[in-house]
Amino acid sequence: MPPTTCPVPRSVGIVHKQSSRAAAACAAEAAAAIAARGLTVLVDEQEAARRADLVLVLGGDGTLIHAARILAGRPAPILGVNMGSLGFLTEVPQAELYQALDHVLSGQAVLSERMKLRVHVHRQAPGGGELKLLDTEVLNDAVMAKGTLSRMAEFEVTCSDDLVTTYKADGIIVATPTGSTAYSLAANGPILFPTMRGVILTPICPHMLTQRPIVLPDDRTLNIRLAPESEVYLTLDGQTGLQLQPGDRVQIKQSQNRVLLVQSPRIDYFGILRTKLRWGER
Repeated sequence: MPPTTCPVPRSVGIVHKQSSRAAAACAAEAAAAIAARGLTVLVDEQEAARRADLVLVLGGDGTLIHAARILAGRPAPILGVNMGSLGFLTEVPQAELYQALDHVLSGQAVLSERMKLRVHVHRQAPGGGELKLLDTEVLNDAVMAKGTLSRMAEFEVTCSDDLVTTYKADGIIVATPTGSTAYSLAANGPILFPTMRGVILTPICPHMLTQRPIVLPDDRTLNIRLAPESEVYLTLDGQTGLQLQPGDRVQIKQSQNRVLLVQSPRIDYFGILRTKLRWGER
């Protein structure tokens, strides 16, 4: 299929890293420069999430994940500008911000479509049945990891009603291809090309060394049930979370929503991997 080009925007929303003075200063300068180009500028995050044709992110990968979260599935393209070192998601360096913006305005910018996961948490109701406690989406991963106690947790995992196994481990990571270079990679998970279709199931420090990371089809539904006497916290994209209780069932499946990232015209994904992971260096 030919690459999808980014529609020329009429309005640009700006989301910047709130704790960074440099990002705030850059946001103010960018707002003036965008207005000078005849576009509407939206600096309020919620307004940008509702109305912007393009979202300009100034920060790092965490700021971009935050922007994707507040978009809540609305397919507005995101142009990620890193304010420090190169990110896996924020591909454009600050020095090339306006060059990248003009590339979008020329109608030649290409979009990278990234899958998301939909996460439900079900809890047994006192009178029987289940209550749905959570219904949300993640771009990178959902992580179930043990709490303050040192003993391992226990997770029964099924994939579209087929039993996978019961993991005894410090935790489990369910990641998208985009999230394959995040926590899953640190737990010895595989790197997937970010536009691939698939879901990664990575145990964290499993008791059985033969329980290795596995890549599953994206049309399957995972159900992960927490065994009794397991203290586990669910973390979503490293930003929000929920304390789980024994017997809780976490259901994870592909979301129909996508995150659209504007690709840098100057670096491809393998260039990002070489730079971030220092491939080829001794």
